[in-house]
Amino acid sequence: MSKFIEQQRFMCAIGGMQTVVAIPNAVPILHSGPGCGNMVTGFFERASGYAGGSTAPCTNFSETEVVFGGEARLESIIRNTYKVLDTELQVVLTGCTSAIVGDDAGQVAKRFAEEGKPVVYVDSPGFKCNNFAAHDLIINAIIDQYVDRFAYKNTEKDSNLVNLFATVPFQDPFWKGNLEEMKRVLEGIGLRVNILFGPYSNGVEEWRSIPTAGFNIVVSPWYGLAVAEHLAEKYEQPFFHFPYLPIGGNETTRFLRAVASYAAGHGAELREDELELFIKREEIAFYEEIDSLATFLLEFRYGLPGFVHVLHEASYVVGICKFLLHETGIVPKEQFVTDGVPEEYHDSIRAEVARISDKKEIPVFFEPDAGLAQARIYDSSYDGRGLIIGSGWDKQVAKDKNYDFLSAGPPTPYRLVLTTRYAGYKGGLRLIEDIYDRALDTYN
Repeated sequence: MSKFIEQQRFMCAIGGMQTVVAIPNAVPILHSGPGCGNMVTGFFERASGYAGGSTAPCTNFSETEVVFGGEARLESIIRNTYKVLDTELQVVLTGCTSAIVGDDAGQVAKRFAEEGKPVVYVDSPGFKCNNFAAHDLIINAIIDQYVDRFAYKNTEKDSNLVNLFATVPFQDPFWKGNLEEMKRVLEGIGLRVNILFGPYSNGVEEWRSIPTAGFNIVVSPWYGLAVAEHLAEKYEQPFFHFPYLPIGGNETTRFLRAVASYAAGHGAELREDELELFIKREEIAFYEEIDSLATFLLEFRYGLPGFVHVLHEASYVVGICKFLLHETGIVPKEQFVTDGVPEEYHDSIRAEVARISDKKEIPVFFEPDAGLAQARIYDSSYDGRGLIIGSGWDKQVAKDKNYDFLSAGPPTPYRLVLTTRYAGYKGGLRLIEDIYDRALDTYN
């Protein structure tokens, strides 16, 4: 039986086209109806990139293609895209209609690949999975169909080079800033990092070097794991798994020390003194700001948020709760994981939430239906001032409950996000700024 989901916080598989958009000079080609790209633009906003959202080349599948097939039209679109756009990688993504009709888009892409063109095909009808899972499907397809063909001839492993899989571009509004910060702190301890996406990567050049990395890093409870497991089998690359976004001083230091220990055990040459010096410098800068904040927090302790509900993907729910409880004293109440996590990962995420505090239980609900999540918040009642961290849809709930509100997940119509980050040392400070800025804005 089908189930209607109110205020969904993720997309169908075709939303994975933004994974391609996030690779500099890569272009998604939609073999779908014309509404798919518009839908992506409407959900993510500011999603165009080089050729994303409604600007992506599309076959505009119509009744004619339903009756006679759309393979010829797809071939024409691919060929003409090369004439119009300066592209280093094209990724063909199939929508629901072309999949139902049975077009063999893979064979069309294969013919271009045989001409030496960097064209990749992904079976991505919307009914197949959500865009979190599609993110992994697309990465694996690029690895199999592009990296294998165009990888650097020197495949000798570089033990200090890592591939980082840590966010879903555009689905995470802070993906650019988060990747930049994680690259910064990992390079600070002596590693070289392929982040693969965004302006701080080297685009397809980084993808070509994927096989030479000594190991991979996955920062996520579940997405990215399928990629790391595929790379482990394909290129014999081990991977380090950190199951949530590290935010602030405590968790970023824990993350870096764990990565350094793993790297040392897999042949990386890291200097212990440089590692500790970097962490010390970062912690001094971070906790100097926290110390300055302490007087402010004490002075306003009766007028600032004392507890929080987070409605977000699992990586953020765990990361934000750990950070707020241990570094600001804001107590997590009911938490809502909204990214449609496969059931096989629920227990490990619950276990991670349980480790946040040994003094109280933090209820966590795997609830992609935001209407049901919001109903629980409406039914809850706690002393003190509350805070909701969620998407733009949760603003009214916060208003009704007289809670503070921070928009931090899609859709995000109430704020502009460019290079803001919540990951790492700097991201933790930014999260504090955002929370208390909104709280103080309510004072007259």
